[in-house]
Amino acid sequence: MKLLRSLSIGLALVSALCFSASAQTQTAAAPQTTPPWAYTVNPPPAPGAQPARDDGSVKHVPNSTLALTITQVRDLFNPPDWHPDSHPAMPEVVAHGRKPDVRACGYCHLPNGQGRPENAPLAGLPAGYIMQQMADYKNGMRKSAEPRMGPPAAMLAIGKAATVDEVKPAAEYFASLKYKPWIRVIEADSVPKTVVSGSMLVKVEGGGMGPIGHRIIETPEDLERTELRDSASSFIAYVPKGSIEKGEALVNTGGRGKTIRCATCHGPDLKGLGNVPPLAGRSPSYVVRQLYDIQSSSRNGPWTQLMKEAVAKLTVDDMVSIAAYTSSRMP
Repeated sequence: MKLLRSLSIGLALVSALCFSASAQTQTAAAPQTTPPWAYTVNPPPAPGAQPARDDGSVKHVPNSTLALTITQVRDLFNPPDWHPDSHPAMPEVVAHGRKPDVRACGYCHLPNGQGRPENAPLAGLPAGYIMQQMADYKNGMRKSAEPRMGPPAAMLAIGKAATVDEVKPAAEYFASLKYKPWIRVIEADSVPKTVVSGSMLVKVEGGGMGPIGHRIIETPEDLERTELRDSASSFIAYVPKGSIEKGEALVNTGGRGKTIRCATCHGPDLKGLGNVPPLAGRSPSYVVRQLYDIQSSSRNGPWTQLMKEAVAKLTVDDMVSIAAYTSSRMP
């Protein structure tokens, strides 16, 4: 039942991204060349499939007095704020966005900026960095290596539509927040079997286990709470055994010329330096996507050029190891 509920909500989110069912069916037929566990592309809906109807019942999450229907949870311009006391007052663009083109920042990235595997954790990022990324989206400099992945495509559209007067207060708001430990990293040989739903990996109920291979499997600790967009419900990331140690060597020494020491730009503790973003404790799926996007020249922009040399020689396995290590660090 949880899986079916997740799939129905995922379909609603796909519709919200303005992808027609026919377009999804056509593009889904092409083989995916990006790592599918990092670039989570929703499966095409079954012919005639519709999101589950809201029966009007209210939902609750732990440690919150709020009661919301599924329709309210899905509102892109009024995201659920289950824990309003956990963050400062949100600017209008974070709390409500601007119809029809700029959805509320707090919907995808959550009101506290912690984010989810399919998008960026914005809490604690430098305001200047966020503003530059939004400018890169607007100017067509930043795209995704996998255009079929919904959240990056939505972000590109929002970046083109958002104004400086909307971007600046949002950037300052998220920069003011402290990013908290959010992802439990576990090295493993085998992992729960997952499917893509709602642009993230979710465990298949009764699906058993399978080899992790050269992947990172990042999935909700509590699927039901994550589906309700509970900003206090965190994630678990399974990484290959030995990958954290391999990543430490790449991050801290450059791996004998394989890359550049990350601390050179991101700070000795990987908690950022000036307008260079922090890496410690951040989503490993997101980190892999950015490394891959930069290497494939999908992501560009003035600051991205500084990363070109660092990623030029990396394999996907190297990216997995780097992300496993950085996500395991205390933010």
